[in-house]
Amino acid sequence: MNCLHRLIRFSLLAGCLLPALAVAEPVSSPPTIEHHRLTLELLPESHQLIATDRVTLSGGSPGQKLAFSLAPALQLEHIQDVTHCQEPCVTAPELAFERDAQPGGSEPQRVILKQPVTGGKDGAVTLRFSYRGVVDDPPRDPRHLRFVTPSETSGHIGPEGVYLSSESQWYPDLDGSLATYDVTIAVPEGWTAVTQGAPQSDPAHWVVPTKSEALTVVANRFVVKSRSWKAKSGQDIRLATYLFPDEAALADEYLDASARYLDAYIPLLGPYPFSQFAVVENFFSSGLGMPSFTLLGSGVIKRHYTQPYALGHEIVHSWIGNGVFNRIDRGNWVEGLTTYLSNYYYHELVGDEAQAREQRRLMLMGYAVYVRPGEEYPVIQFSQKHDEKDNAIGYQQSAMVFHALRQEIGEAQFWKALRQLPARYLGKAAEWRDLERVFQDVAERDLRWFFAQWVERAGVPDIELTGFRVQPSSAATPGEGNGLEAIVHLAQHGTPYRIGVDLEFVLDGGRTHRTRIRLTEAQQEVIVPLSERPLAVRLDPALHVFRRVARHALAPMLNVYVTDAHRTVMVPRVSSEQPSPFSDIVQRIVAQEAEKPGIARTTVSQPGEPTTAVPAGSVLVLGGPGENPAATDMLGYCGDRFQFTDKGFVVQGKVYEGSTMAVLLSCRRDDHPGSVVTMLYGVTPQALTRVARLLFFYGWQSYVVFHEGAVVARGDWEDRMTAEVRSETR
Repeated sequence: MNCLHRLIRFSLLAGCLLPALAVAEPVSSPPTIEHHRLTLELLPESHQLIATDRVTLSGGSPGQKLAFSLAPALQLEHIQDVTHCQEPCVTAPELAFERDAQPGGSEPQRVILKQPVTGGKDGAVTLRFSYRGVVDDPPRDPRHLRFVTPSETSGHIGPEGVYLSSESQWYPDLDGSLATYDVTIAVPEGWTAVTQGAPQSDPAHWVVPTKSEALTVVANRFVVKSRSWKAKSGQDIRLATYLFPDEAALADEYLDASARYLDAYIPLLGPYPFSQFAVVENFFSSGLGMPSFTLLGSGVIKRHYTQPYALGHEIVHSWIGNGVFNRIDRGNWVEGLTTYLSNYYYHELVGDEAQAREQRRLMLMGYAVYVRPGEEYPVIQFSQKHDEKDNAIGYQQSAMVFHALRQEIGEAQFWKALRQLPARYLGKAAEWRDLERVFQDVAERDLRWFFAQWVERAGVPDIELTGFRVQPSSAATPGEGNGLEAIVHLAQHGTPYRIGVDLEFVLDGGRTHRTRIRLTEAQQEVIVPLSERPLAVRLDPALHVFRRVARHALAPMLNVYVTDAHRTVMVPRVSSEQPSPFSDIVQRIVAQEAEKPGIARTTVSQPGEPTTAVPAGSVLVLGGPGENPAATDMLGYCGDRFQFTDKGFVVQGKVYEGSTMAVLLSCRRDDHPGSVVTMLYGVTPQALTRVARLLFFYGWQSYVVFHEGAVVARGDWEDRMTAEVRSETR
């Protein structure tokens, strides 16, 4: 013991023998890439990439094994140690390396080498990789009805365009590295390359001074338009568009919208993290946010993709996801917060409360139809979107976690904490526990229970208003008259949540009185003093609480049909003389469900098949009575909301007639609660050509009316999400 004590104080002592652990060298930090200096040549006609990457490493130790990832299609010519070789560096020591890729494999190969012994300043090592190869994975058609994932291609260089992302593994990388970049890109005449950061005086030279998880490069025959712009905060930002010639006229629309959203979010999130923001058109369908630019497919560019949920969403990603990074293996909070700020909060910010409520309603509906009871998983387990259930949990439920947090800690503390997030973590990775610490520090409150309840527990609150009565107030002074109290009974199914929720009392003359209560128990009785007798009470009328809504309480809509466990499509008679728009719908449904077990597939009822009763579950009727006899029977579920006429149809008392008119409508099946009957009808086949192709994008309304394929009217009926409970008088 005495010998150990002296060693600690004096470091060395002759004759004192200790185990090796006591005199071991300090453990070095893991090797990481600090900077890439890339020189690229892109050859679209031959799908080739020719590149050198001068990689600066820190950490690690001499002789340590380094394992760089690189796409198997790329041939590594040599690796050189250029730590002490100044540019232009003609000759430098060659380093031996090995590859562990399987021949013909699609997984990234690992390039294995030993870290050189001699480091430069601060122990840094600089290696030069020289490599080339073919990158040719043409984008494939979307696998989903409603959204396209970036995994549609792992990367492509071709005459139609260039797309190289982190999934392409097109440059050598070490796992977990956050690096800066200096990139020079050579492209054919008439082409322009775009990447992160900002172009220099030479437009082929780009500098990325902020650390990033990965580098994306795109190239095409762009028309470039830029604008030097000063935000209201005083920050100078270069705005740019890189559009194809056919869409170049839309440049100012996108530049104006970019400025509008930047001015909206800089006060909320702090200075914009980059010197440029660009809108870049892609040659395949996409909607991707990169540090300093967004990559949008031609289809969405043409559709004026400047809405808050579109361009606004991608701009918020500049801070959340591309400024502050996400440890995806520890839960993806980025998409939830981005969705909250763009898809939802922007409407509050501009004073559009009606649209803000509609966004809250859509989020509740998305969860109700796509996340069945028993199939929930905790928000913290969400990593990325594979299907609509992931979207409902990882985007919508997660977004409303932040709404609940804002209500819990208050406006001032919420927005102060949110601004702290980029201030603390810009250029770093953060996880849910880091967010918890930030909000807890600012609120000066223990929020462990909140994050355990909303982030780490599967499911959402399931609240039911089970009873309501009015009686004279027990606290009223005799002779004071109208002292009343409402006694409201509420139940939480499953493990109860600690949550605040609004009750709205309906008074004479259409007036209302709203109060906020706190729920903590599975069964709870709340007493609310009132000055006059209410007629009814509503739970959460403004839909501020993210909760389970029963399917039978939703307005009837196509998405209730799509997500029903039992589905039948009633196919019309089809003329062999002309193609039917309905055939494509049936073929897509069958193809989409080919890999599902038989019991989970849609039943296709062909014309002429005997039917004795309306099938169980939800039914999709294609065509009107003239082509599908089932249409007449099914319309009984719609009552007087819809009628056919000789030249068209009537919806909610309004007449729509003419050969270009079509309608998609859904009606509730009270004989099968939670199921609907949906009908798609066009006055002529031509009226349905465009509608049929995009049918499943119109799933959230009870009716949608089309003229020449464009929506001219839409709406809902029988929305019971905030049903009233009448009072019991005592």
